[in-house]
Amino acid sequence: MKSLILFLQQVNVEEKLKNAPDSQYQIGVLIGSFIPFLVLVALAYTLYYRAKKKEKNLNN
Repeated sequence: MKSLILFLQQVNVEEKLKNAPDSQYQIGVLIGSFIPFLVLVALAYTLYYRAKKKEKNLNN
């Protein structure tokens, strides 16, 4: 399952930018390539915040 997800996530951004019809498409490709990273960062921050909050409540 993990290898299938990794295979689906492999996108050649440079090739898409080279074959882009106009600059708006290029901007969309760049934004679309950063969205998964931003979602993972937000998820990591949320999990970290909840863990710190839980630890603080256990110590009190």
